[in-house]
Amino acid sequence: MTQLGNAMVRLTSAALLTVIGCAATAGAVVIGGGGSKKTDCLAVFDAPVNSPASNPRNVSCEDGAACDEDGTINGICQVSLMVCANATLPECSYVGVDSIVVDHAEDNGDPKFDPEFQALQTKIDNEIAPPTTDAVCTGNSTFRVAIKGPLAHNACRRNAKRVRLTTESDVIGGRVYRDSDSIKITCLPSTQEGGCDPQVLFTSTFDRIQTQIFNQSCALSSCHDSQTQKGDLLLEIGASHANLVNQDPANPAAFAFGWKRVVPNDPANSYIHHKLSGDLPTSAFGERMPFGRPKLPGVLRDLIEVWIQNGAPDESGGWIPGTF
Repeated sequence: MTQLGNAMVRLTSAALLTVIGCAATAGAVVIGGGGSKKTDCLAVFDAPVNSPASNPRNVSCEDGAACDEDGTINGICQVSLMVCANATLPECSYVGVDSIVVDHAEDNGDPKFDPEFQALQTKIDNEIAPPTTDAVCTGNSTFRVAIKGPLAHNACRRNAKRVRLTTESDVIGGRVYRDSDSIKITCLPSTQEGGCDPQVLFTSTFDRIQTQIFNQSCALSSCHDSQTQKGDLLLEIGASHANLVNQDPANPAAFAFGWKRVVPNDPANSYIHHKLSGDLPTSAFGERMPFGRPKLPGVLRDLIEVWIQNGAPDESGGWIPGTF
């Protein structure tokens, strides 16, 4: 395999996107994303990077600001990026991509699995289709990063998601090259009035529970997602309420004890209440949840308790006092 000068016309980073007809994200910049400068062109990101200001390589966005593509203060920043193969960057003009692998893109029990990483991997496989010597990009991939919170006293904190790629070349000049790239997307709480108000960020008490607890701590790979359904329990959007309220637990000890997963108006006989608090009678009742992760903050455990005390309604139940 020869270098780009022998295989195809050399392209600048900007010309690469024009020639292959990719519609780049508004304000996007082509960056190598890390690794050795000599191999950085095997795969590049096209993303609206803005951080750090002196040498932008990552994305930092305030919820609801112009950089947030959903344009709404909802506790989630939405940012799109593209991956391009066989670019030309300063100090690098190699071509011949044999593979591009996205970290944590396989739903195989990896606790860091993310469906958005999986979707990016699918785009790469279908739209770049390694092995290739073509200068080509994926379409936009959307990443959603939720802020941390609201927590005690309705405080919110920033949160981040890092996209990582490992690219290997075909044989170039008698050897195989590797290009490691990453980009961090940080979501900052809105500084506008109500930017950390639960009633602004969510539509109801149960929507808050689903979004802030189940989506972030339970409906994950190897746990209560559709692939695994550990304990015969699915806690994804649209399924969680029916799988919890007045349902028998799969755990034999909890079932024999007379508990159900959620008993409306009765936290003491609701298995989920004890699983989250960790006050289980014996080890036969299983481990505290979330398994292998820190205990949920007290404000979120209290949220579940108040929800149960008030009948455990679904989204149509609106807001319960004490949950916002």
